[in-house]
Amino acid sequence: MPTVAIVGRPNVGKSAIFNRLAGRRIAIVHDQPGVTRDRLSAPCKATGHPCTIVDTGGIGATLDDGFAAQVTLEADIAIQTADLILFVVDAHEGLTPIDQALGEKLRKAGVPVQLVINKVDHKKHENAFAEMSGLGLGDGVGVSAEHGRGFDRLTRTIDSHIEPLAGEIEEAVEQAEESGIRLAIVGKPNAGKSSLVNAILKDERTIVSEIAGTTRDAVDLPYDFGGERFTLVDTAGLRPRSRRDSSVEVFSAMRTEKAIRRADLCLLVIDLAAGLSAQDRKIAQLVLKAKKPCLIVLNKFDLFHPDGRMKDRRKEAEEQVRRELFFLHYAPFICVSAKEGTAVNQVFKQTLSIRDVARKLPTTGALNRFLQHAFEVNPPPTAGKGTRRLKLYYATCAVNERYATIPVPTFVLFVNDKSLMNASYEQYLANRLRESHPSPGIPVIFSVRSRRREDRHYG
Repeated sequence: MPTVAIVGRPNVGKSAIFNRLAGRRIAIVHDQPGVTRDRLSAPCKATGHPCTIVDTGGIGATLDDGFAAQVTLEADIAIQTADLILFVVDAHEGLTPIDQALGEKLRKAGVPVQLVINKVDHKKHENAFAEMSGLGLGDGVGVSAEHGRGFDRLTRTIDSHIEPLAGEIEEAVEQAEESGIRLAIVGKPNAGKSSLVNAILKDERTIVSEIAGTTRDAVDLPYDFGGERFTLVDTAGLRPRSRRDSSVEVFSAMRTEKAIRRADLCLLVIDLAAGLSAQDRKIAQLVLKAKKPCLIVLNKFDLFHPDGRMKDRRKEAEEQVRRELFFLHYAPFICVSAKEGTAVNQVFKQTLSIRDVARKLPTTGALNRFLQHAFEVNPPPTAGKGTRRLKLYYATCAVNERYATIPVPTFVLFVNDKSLMNASYEQYLANRLRESHPSPGIPVIFSVRSRRREDRHYG
């Protein structure tokens, strides 16, 4: 979906505007400047066309020595990732040096910018429009986030910007279909992602260096294997957030996370010789959160010699990956050596196997019979005072194959009250489903829906 970023200095009301557009209170709203430190995102509920809104942290309260770097970072993140920028200023305080500096940066960005004048609570505040015109960003839209005034005009303005993008989105979907299976190659720096790409292509198409972080951007590389078309997306290595010491690394991390969301399948590359780390687990969590098919690639298997044992190396590798990445248990693994070019073709053989199995979905009848049996064998626990129990009325399998070459089904369960479904029982159903219908590499996703009248609007 198109992305709309909300930027501005602290305490101008960005979070209040964000909450209004999101239709619910997500961002913390407080009089103290700088409460929002991280970027928050949510689907926009107020516009006619679907889009994602992003609330950014304030860029700094004073024009101090570190201001220029903060302005550059916050503005560049919005410029790099947004289709539209809402530049928020304060009608009460008027134009400030920070507003002028950020306005100048945005004016040269080449990204559409809509000036939003917040806190227009009284006619006397409308004088701010003339003052803000000095920013050179055109007519501003006056709103009062506190009282909800002016949001009809603001949402119409947002719609006018993002409506033309609908055709581009359709075109992007068609291009995705033509690109075949998109494989996002993710992992921490120096795990051997670029070496794996070069071993596959048998060419030094990407820069390989012992210096971690050589790859800065996500690079799309077409490849054919066995008559099937693939697109390899070589991404920058993800370092811990606390160690991203430049705006370039921030952008690289954001593009890597975007590559995960756009991928049909993620290849999680791990340096087996160095062992699994906390950062490997964090990247695996990103794949899990995105609900993506996954294949774990244990690289540098030629250097993996636990306690000098040779014949049990694969067994030891499996024990390590299942122990450290227990939450990603649905992902199969392969052992390769990108440097030696050993077993790299297994990447495609396993990917095609995952795709083929994913397309063999259980019928609605078989799914309902299986789930009813699972409920009978192990009934759900009672809730409250022991009088209420989860009941299953009907189940179906929903797949949107248009947006994924490897379909990821959602198992929709219609029950008496979705609040009675707890995490442990949902995990029990997922485990039983995997036993009866194995689908390695594919996450099991449930959508539990109530049949109660008051719950119908939640879908």
